[in-house]
Amino acid sequence: RLPPPYDHLRAGTAPLFEDPRIAWFMEQIGGVRDKTVLELGPLEGGHTYMLSRAGVSSITAIEANKRAWLRCLTVKELLGIERAQFLCGSFIEYLRQADRKFDVCVASGVLYHMENPVELLALLARSCDTLFLWTHYYDEAILRRDRHQAQRFGGVVDANDQGFSHKLYRREYKGTLRKRWFRGGGQSFSHWMTRADILAALEHFGFALQAIGFDEPDHPNGPSFAVIATR
Repeated sequence: RLPPPYDHLRAGTAPLFEDPRIAWFMEQIGGVRDKTVLELGPLEGGHTYMLSRAGVSSITAIEANKRAWLRCLTVKELLGIERAQFLCGSFIEYLRQADRKFDVCVASGVLYHMENPVELLALLARSCDTLFLWTHYYDEAILRRDRHQAQRFGGVVDANDQGFSHKLYRREYKGTLRKRWFRGGGQSFSHWMTRADILAALEHFGFALQAIGFDEPDHPNGPSFAVIATR
């Protein structure tokens, strides 16, 4: 849903241009004025818009889905988001090669789309000082109550990445990967982590937990929570 004065235009219904999670994050860290921001998976630029209005110095937003990226460009022109640059491609590849550091990273709705989520957390630990992470996580007791969700998971593997041992739960995209509305990763599957392993991984790579919010075990798309972590 577009913000005023464009809220009368035909669009979706998700209130991502006034997302309480982003408002909470900015309040918790004392604002983002004059900060450099890395945004992963901007989708349609809703969070980008909120960050820009809050006075950031610049936003580098990386979106792999081409349809979503084109929507970001449209929103940028429509709403006049002058401080944002929208890049199209893999943010994993960007982070592997970039030597730039950011004050803040906003990673909302991306960790659970990764084949190797721990690599992403490790890359972010060397690229940003403050991290906002919103993600789904694996909880067998909760997910098995939802047949639709449970049937998408197909096994668990033990993994070790840069000295951090953890478990990865494979989630298949199945036919949704070919749907026009799909906004997930580019591979046929992803790996989810448990809540405990996500928090432990952040600590392992040098983040200190500042706050947890929006903890929703019964989220319709799987249990989820938001984390603010700093280095």
